[in-house]
Amino acid sequence: MPEMKRVLLKLSGEVLMGDQQFGIDSAFVAELANEVKAAKETGLEICLVIGGGNIFRGMAGAAQGMDRAQADYMGMLATVMNALAMQNALEQLGVPTRVQSAIEMDKVCEPVIRRRAERHLEKGRIVIFAAGVGAPYFTTDSGAALRAAEMKCDALLKGTSVDGVYDTDPKKNSDAVRFDTVSYGKVLADNLKVMDASAVALCRDNQIPIVVFSIRDKGNLARVLSGAGTQTIVQDQ
Repeated sequence: MPEMKRVLLKLSGEVLMGDQQFGIDSAFVAELANEVKAAKETGLEICLVIGGGNIFRGMAGAAQGMDRAQADYMGMLATVMNALAMQNALEQLGVPTRVQSAIEMDKVCEPVIRRRAERHLEKGRIVIFAAGVGAPYFTTDSGAALRAAEMKCDALLKGTSVDGVYDTDPKKNSDAVRFDTVSYGKVLADNLKVMDASAVALCRDNQIPIVVFSIRDKGNLARVLSGAGTQTIVQDQ
């Protein structure tokens, strides 16, 4: 694990559902906020990107006959709702947080301004980047990779419901093998479901390691940041 001063934590929207079928589980968001707070208290500067799949998924909308661009914009708006929920949970714990959206909506959050975000981090605030890259046909994974590169993060941490990268889907195959480390090239060549290809390529081109771990295990974020915990690191080998 590289020495880390600034990281970007990417959470899938699904983890905000807790045990619900959809939407935002306030109690679980509060737990996640506790994890993020504990990570910040180690001295790290933290950026956050949260997906929107718990509210609306652009790809699913497109599959049902909706215009893909329109569906993607709806998905981006879902990520803003998640960002505001997480901001509220963090600030209730006394952690100053700013939301910056790639789609401007100045009544509820700031626009994405890199230098302003830099300043927030320097002042000890958490910055949540919402609305992906602000354009359709890109996922929030690509948004996370873009912001990680833009903010010169030392690593992109992807917190999901799986504890790393496997050679096949562990939910479908009980014999799936987990990697401790794996190269960007293998992830792309074997189409391992870490992040979508454009996000992985962006991290590879900017030499940003991707750390995949389960955010559902309590205390796991802190363990992973300290180099313990179960995880897979995607990097050049």
